[in-house]
Amino acid sequence: MSQTGSYHHGDLRAACLRAARELLEEDGSAGLSLRAVARRAGVSATAPYRHYADRDALVSAVAADGYRELARHLAAAHPAPATPDDLAAVAVVYVQFALDHPALFRAMFAEPCDPTSEERVAATAVIKEYVRGIVRDAFPGADETGPLPTTVWALVHGLAFLHLDGKLDASSPEAVDAQVRAAVSALFTASPALRTTAE
Repeated sequence: MSQTGSYHHGDLRAACLRAARELLEEDGSAGLSLRAVARRAGVSATAPYRHYADRDALVSAVAADGYRELARHLAAAHPAPATPDDLAAVAVVYVQFALDHPALFRAMFAEPCDPTSEERVAATAVIKEYVRGIVRDAFPGADETGPLPTTVWALVHGLAFLHLDGKLDASSPEAVDAQVRAAVSALFTASPALRTTAE
């Protein structure tokens, strides 16, 4: 049954966002367009344009929604990770999020998004601040504004895409857990040795 015209202004945006997430899960980014979102949401073809100027704006909104969801998952795993084990637990959740929501994860990180989207910038900033907090607490004395937060994020993010793209065993949550924890452990184990070598 068509819902055209049934959405009030206040919930049209949410309906379009929900429709976009559903389309992503079913067809990946190739099936994501404002026209497809309108059809899925049961509104007129022009209705989504009230909130999204174009496809990039829509993808940015979807990405922002994904960042917020990821941030909630990370905070639930550990609100303030301060040890290697804490960081490993958070890394496992990050990678598992990518595996549970592959199309959304790719939209978040591999799709071009509107760089002027305040919503997307704000949502991404929450993740960045969370990673800075990890560096502040798990690496005492490290500069949380320096390159280390990027290094930590790159490690975990790289693990996510390696699993997502089938380069690492993602056949079970246990396999993912073991590989991610081993990688994080290797980072902490190698750090003192690397400092000694450098000296």
